[in-house]
Amino acid sequence: MTISRHALPPQTDVGGVERTSVVHSPRASAGAEIVAENGMTSLDYFALSIFLILWWGFSWLTSGRPKIARPALTHLVNNYRRAWLRNSLTRDLKMIDTQIMAGLQNGTAFFASASMFALGSCFPLLGASDSVGSIYATLPEFFRTGQEGFEFKVVGLAAIFAYSFFKFGWAYRLFNYCTILFGSLPMPKHTHDEANATERTVERVIELNILAGKHFNAGLRGIFLSIGYIGWFLARCSS
Repeated sequence: MTISRHALPPQTDVGGVERTSVVHSPRASAGAEIVAENGMTSLDYFALSIFLILWWGFSWLTSGRPKIARPALTHLVNNYRRAWLRNSLTRDLKMIDTQIMAGLQNGTAFFASASMFALGSCFPLLGASDSVGSIYATLPEFFRTGQEGFEFKVVGLAAIFAYSFFKFGWAYRLFNYCTILFGSLPMPKHTHDEANATERTVERVIELNILAGKHFNAGLRGIFLSIGYIGWFLARCSS
């Protein structure tokens, strides 16, 4: 705790020895207690706010309807998803389509497993906060941080990994549903006989595939942004 001291004019003791009285400033002590209790500084909260705003803004720009004149990569890929699934109606043998579906599922499962491992690694990091404090003590003063501030940042990192894991898990399930619906598409020789039903079914498959891709992109975005979040651990926080 930081204590503000104000020295009073020296006073002469009975033995002729001068002594100095020190007065503690209650205002400075109260301010220091607030910082020590939170373990964070105003700059830390400002950095966290900027991080969340940029995350939301990037998601808003790249999801849903196009917000800018230049189309985003996600919208271009969605158009190719539509073309791929509609072209599958003209193929009797759909091995290529099933391989694409399997590739989407396998990629989603890989990132879901990676997110789970990353999330699990955050809990031992919380238990080792004392050891981490000794490591920070060897760094320059600018990089040193307090234990409570470090634990707060680890919890935030775990929240990002948990968010990504649930997004990947839900995308994997949607890709499974999409595979089942894809299997219900009629053969090419029956598409003209059941044109309306075929159009509704293929449109459902397309929308479900796009929705699964949207959740996959959200989880992948969380993984990428977590790399930038790790840089926050090098920012100075109150000890």
